[in-house]
Amino acid sequence: MEGKAKMSEKEMRALVSLLEDKSLRPEIEAKILELGTDTIGMLEEEWEKTFDPELQGYLEDIIHRLQYMLVKERLAGWRQSETDDLLKGMWIVATYQYPDLSLEKLSQELEQLYYEVWLEHNPEAHPYDQVKFMNSVMFSKLKFRGNARNFHAPANSMINMVLETRRGNPISLAVVYMLVAQKLGMPVFGVNLPNMFVLTYKDEREQFYINAFNRGLIFSRQDIDNYIAQINLTPRPMFYEPCSHADIVVRTLRNLSIAFEKLDEHGKAEEVKELIKILEA
Repeated sequence: MEGKAKMSEKEMRALVSLLEDKSLRPEIEAKILELGTDTIGMLEEEWEKTFDPELQGYLEDIIHRLQYMLVKERLAGWRQSETDDLLKGMWIVATYQYPDLSLEKLSQELEQLYYEVWLEHNPEAHPYDQVKFMNSVMFSKLKFRGNARNFHAPANSMINMVLETRRGNPISLAVVYMLVAQKLGMPVFGVNLPNMFVLTYKDEREQFYINAFNRGLIFSRQDIDNYIAQINLTPRPMFYEPCSHADIVVRTLRNLSIAFEKLDEHGKAEEVKELIKILEA
């Protein structure tokens, strides 16, 4: 990695093995952190080899710090030049908890979902009917649901877990729905409503809204007007129009931070807040 110390693999392995000596740890740890994420695999191997629980705990801490460094690097790179790739942004969020998660595996799972919906999709149908066909597959056949019972679980913000369990929060379900819809050529986008995340079907002729958390319920602009009035807010264009992929990833991270706070995992909550800063800088 550019700007980081260079060392051969043999030298790195020798360095990692020295962590068994507690007196050398501060110096060795600083060197490993300077070398960066290239050392993660070797640290994991060292963890597997040792039977010392104290050393295992120490190695786990360094591995987590390096993996977190990698998440930050990926997120900064995504913000710089890849925000058109929403799946990649959501994958980066998920790697905070699941560092070995494969982006390719996620892509394959979404491809399978797309295929299931494509079988029922009629691009010539009215937009309402296209959405209804999609709802039938996503929510009746494939059983995607809002996780109302465990709403604040961190897994609800992890796209891999949402695809695996078919349970999620309003934003994660909306993301899965939107990614599939867009692969079908449907103009479906995220809308950043206060306290609620929904979708809009918007082209040059038509605009209406979809609530993925409520099994794809279709509703109108007037319904948003009523909702905004109900929570005593002044209407703003962002409550009606598509938001950016960066907005979606930030909101996902905010949900994740809140989830960790509710579990009293304050260290993780603070780390996630640091990730938000990368996207808002």
